[in-house]
Order: sequence, then structure tokens, then C-alpha cells
Amino acid sequence: MPTPAAERGQFDAYLAACPTRKLLDEIAGKWVSLILVALGDGPQRYSDLSRRIAGVSQKMLTQTLRVLERDGLVRREVTPSVPVRVDYSLTPLGESLRALMAGFKDWAETNFAAVDAARTDYDARTPDLTIGPGGAG
Repeated sequence: MPTPAAERGQFDAYLAACPTRKLLDEIAGKWVSLILVALGDGPQRYSDLSRRIAGVSQKMLTQTLRVLERDGLVRREVTPSVPVRVDYSLTPLGESLRALMAGFKDWAETNFAAVDAARTDYDARTPDLTIGPGGAG
């Protein structure tokens, strides 16, 4: 459920001590965005997420899912069976963030060629300044 405007006013992420700064740091991670967008297709098992999100280690997937569950964005449902079945799905709060993350993912996929061309141009004009593959963040 969205926070009422009166409550929003008590937070200011521009302030170093504001708790929303840590939340922004958490949700800005690449694994968070990819997990949320993947779960937009419906509940999935851990192994499904692991296969779908190339490059995520078991440790990072587990850690990220725990953070998302703690923050109320992902629901973990255990079904007693042999073996035990665990499904992950989005909560309504997670769904509201997924919509934003899907937009970022779509933007990156649509505009990567233009960004890559700008990087190449910049690097050619400023050979002494090197920005690593992770960018400026």
C-alpha cells in the first residue's frame, strides 16, 4: 500500500541519516531488479530463478531473496512434500516496485546501443580518464 503524502514528508533520502537511503541502496542492486522482474511472470521455484538469471551465484540469489522477503517484497511459500517445495512470489508491495524495475530493464535493453556509442565517443575524446565497467555508481 502506498505511503500517504503526510508520512512521505518525514523521509528525505538526500539526508545521510535517512533510512530510505539504505532502502534505495538495497533495491538498486542488479539482482534485485532481475529477480523482481522475473517474478512478475508468477511464482517460481529457487531453481527456476537460478536458471533464468544467468550469472547469479547461489549465495547472492539466496541473500537477495532473504532481503526481499524481509522488506515485504517477496513471499516465500513452503509446500510440505518430498522433496520440500519452495516457491517465491511477489507481494503487492513487490509488484508495485516490479513495475518500476521492468521499466528500467526495458529502457536498458532498448537504449543500450545508444549508451554504448556515447561511451565509445567519450572514451575516444578523453583517453586519460577511465571509468570501469560498473560505471560511475
